[in-house]
Amino acid sequence: MKQSDQAVVFGKRKEPHTIIIARGSEIRHFTVRPWMAAFVGSAFAALAVGYLLATSYLVLRDDLIGAATARQARMQQAYEDRISALRSQVDRITSRQLLDQQLMETKVSELIERQSQLTKRHGRLGPLLDRAEAVVKGATPADGSAPVKPETRAELAAPAADTQLAYAAVGSTKNPFALWSTRNSAAQADSSADHADKVFVTLNQSLRTIESEQLARIDSLAENAYQTADVISDALESAGLPVDADFGKTDVGGPLIAVDNPSMFDTKVKELDEALDKLDKVKKEAQRLPLANPAPGRSISSTFGVRRDPLLGTPALHSGMDFRAPMGSDARATAAGTVVKAGWNGGYGRMVEVDHGSGFSTRYAHLSRIDVKEGQKIATGDTIGEVGTSGRSTGPHLHYEVRRNGEAVDPLRFLKLGKKVGQYL
Repeated sequence: MKQSDQAVVFGKRKEPHTIIIARGSEIRHFTVRPWMAAFVGSAFAALAVGYLLATSYLVLRDDLIGAATARQARMQQAYEDRISALRSQVDRITSRQLLDQQLMETKVSELIERQSQLTKRHGRLGPLLDRAEAVVKGATPADGSAPVKPETRAELAAPAADTQLAYAAVGSTKNPFALWSTRNSAAQADSSADHADKVFVTLNQSLRTIESEQLARIDSLAENAYQTADVISDALESAGLPVDADFGKTDVGGPLIAVDNPSMFDTKVKELDEALDKLDKVKKEAQRLPLANPAPGRSISSTFGVRRDPLLGTPALHSGMDFRAPMGSDARATAAGTVVKAGWNGGYGRMVEVDHGSGFSTRYAHLSRIDVKEGQKIATGDTIGEVGTSGRSTGPHLHYEVRRNGEAVDPLRFLKLGKKVGQYL
């Protein structure tokens, strides 16, 4: 079988496509190859796809532009919201810092005011403590507490803490934006505020402690002054001696009125001043009395009262007491006063008489020498003469008398009283 017959049997015959164009007497023909057909088809498909894409773009362009615009609007809104939130946070932190700063400045002002008040109190306490030292003279108070010492003033008046620390704490909040730099700014501000609060609490406690110590010390001084005055007045009264202090020990009372600290301080200062007035008055009353020893360290050879006269051997009133002392020993005044007699006086021999006021006077007899003159002012412990044996005497000794309104009284009572209250005078 021929090949042409096989093509017919097994399928269609493949022939190239031919395009014939006739124009008048002219006939043209073109053979279209498969690859040319494929190229033309591809070009046509590309044009169709491009046309469709262009058409779709023109149709969907408004939607795409709207979506992009909406996306940009959303991004801008989110950005603006973020900025607004950050501004709000800044405003909150700034407001909080300003409030904290105002609060700290208020606290600092209060602390400075309290420190100024303590300084003013120190100005008032200084003269009062000087007076207390002068009145008490370092004697141990009746309750056993320590006497007033100069270094105590610094402890009572100078605050142990310095308010400049509070200024440093406030200075840390002067620039609130300096703290707002990171997300930890709030915690940093809290820590600064907590530190400042701790500083204020410490300073406040220190100032309160100083105030309490001041009031306690004033109370202690007033109580000691009252107790010392009571001891002296009780001793004088028990000895039958006059006490003109113009106060009653049990005449107290009145309503209970609560007072604030400034009023409390003024009340305590007034009470201390009154206590010192009382003690000073009682001491002056006691110091007018002849309570000192005219011959310190010397033994008593004869006491006051009826005794056998050393010359006649008969009973006689001994109007004083004798101190055994060697010739030339000092005879000392037992209280401050004025010399009213200084010379020879009968059986007294060389005698000195001192007027102490309030009806009290003392005599120092049998002296070998007189060292004072009439009208002279003397103080307690001044030497008025030397022991001797002038006048009616059997040997060197000091005859000492205490007289009240001209009448002789037992000097031993005054000597015992002097030993009892001497530490307070």
